[in-house]
Amino acid sequence: MTRTFPAAVTGAGLITPAGIGVADTWRTVLEPRALAVEDAVMRDAGAHYCLRVPEFGPDVLWGKGTAHLDPFIRYALVAVDEAVRESGLDPQTWDGGRVGVVVGTGIGGVETLTRAQDRFTERGPEGVSPYLHPRSLASMAVGTIASRYGITGPCHTVVSACASGAVAIGVARDLLRSGACDTVIACGTEAAVVPVVVSGFARMGALSKRDDPAASRPFDADRDGFVVSEGAAALVLEHPEAAARRQAAELGRVLGYGCTTDAHHPVQPRPDGAQAEAAVLRALADAGLRPDAVDHVNAHGTSTPLNDRIEGELLARLFPQGPSVTANKGVLGHSLGAAGAIEAVLSLCSLRSGTVPPVANTEQVDPQLPELDLVLGGPRRQPPSVVLSNSFGFGGVNCALVLGN
Repeated sequence: MTRTFPAAVTGAGLITPAGIGVADTWRTVLEPRALAVEDAVMRDAGAHYCLRVPEFGPDVLWGKGTAHLDPFIRYALVAVDEAVRESGLDPQTWDGGRVGVVVGTGIGGVETLTRAQDRFTERGPEGVSPYLHPRSLASMAVGTIASRYGITGPCHTVVSACASGAVAIGVARDLLRSGACDTVIACGTEAAVVPVVVSGFARMGALSKRDDPAASRPFDADRDGFVVSEGAAALVLEHPEAAARRQAAELGRVLGYGCTTDAHHPVQPRPDGAQAEAAVLRALADAGLRPDAVDHVNAHGTSTPLNDRIEGELLARLFPQGPSVTANKGVLGHSLGAAGAIEAVLSLCSLRSGTVPPVANTEQVDPQLPELDLVLGGPRRQPPSVVLSNSFGFGGVNCALVLGN
């Protein structure tokens, strides 16, 4: 059996449509309200509603040139800044060669690319900025973070569709376990609320057609698709012994990580959920735990008919003990490559506070789903000890994280 290796989380950061900082987002998911807004441009592209992060300036994100970066990089920097600050680590004194960064993103700098294409069409090559690639390549978020903090250790970019942020956390934990790093920053980031991306999702029928800001309703009988969103989350991972030596407060631990691939269809999940189940079981084995140890699940819960059915059946099959289940996309929408990291941070908030947020907007649970202990209506006072956070993505990617204290 694989030797278990829990990684201590000593810092976390968030920027989401619910606000800038972990506290703002956590407060909002506990008392959920519809955050989706009408957007004329996105409506023309096929999305009745979407969610965006609040605008921010140099008071939130300092540094020369940061205002001109693609939003997916800017969001990553905001989340990482908060996580590093909370960790208590000093980038001025750490050994940058022993620090790593792993960033997950599904699409990268698509806003910068589409604007460059518009300028190219209007003005030809002279209209394209020489900064196009430094501001748009998927790898530039991790490169910008490394430069900002003097990090010269392993720096990787994970592109695993909507599981990217969760996979980044798993890869970061594995870098610690390998001995390559003493500290690793894991981040998931996405800024893809742009017309061409929205149109692609609309054309394949993935977006909700409800003309309602509360259209994201995971596991609801009337769910009909997701609401597109954006944001970023970051975690600072350390060896527990190192965190203890410097008397750092732990927000929780990454206990296990499992990742599989359906090898079934470009965008549809495998109907029997077999490889999603395998990812969960791998994560539990990695943590040295049995399924009956899980007392809370943060579900992928996209609000799409097929995904929610397959995940619901999976949870009922694996966890007959009936752990509580929430799904943050009811409030936050689907932030694609950032979602798994955002949900991991919120899972840690549940562990630390002893409170489980409700599934927003879900009024009538689909009667065709197996019975789940969905948290509905309001937050539930429950001190979970082991949380499973699921993330699934196009290409058949399945990722599970097991988190605990």
